[in-house]
Amino acid sequence: MFPIETISAKMLDYYADRSDALIIDVRDAALYQKSHIRGAINYPYSQIEQCRELPREKLLIFYCQRGGSSMAAARLFVKKGYKTRSVIGGFEAYRGRNLVISG
Repeated sequence: MFPIETISAKMLDYYADRSDALIIDVRDAALYQKSHIRGAINYPYSQIEQCRELPREKLLIFYCQRGGSSMAAARLFVKKGYKTRSVIGGFEAYRGRNLVISG
C-alpha cells in the first residue's frame, strides 16, 4: 500500500499541468462551480465511495475546502491501491495562478 502524502496548497500549481496527475475537488458541486483549480474534476466527498472510474496510472491529488475531507478521500483510495496526495489547508489556502472563478 502506498503512503498518504500531503502537499501544500501552492504545490497545486506544480501538479495542474502534469499529465501523470489528476486533481480532484471533493467539495460539493456548487462550490466547485463557483471556483476551483484549473483542470480539477469534481467528485463531491459524499459520493466519492461510488467513484470507480479514476485512472490507476495517475497520481490522485485531492483537495477540499480546508483539508479534512481530502485526507479521508486520499485514505480511501490508498486502500484501493492508488497513489494519492492530500492538500494541507485545502482550497482556502490556495493562492496560485490556476484559480478558475465562474460565479
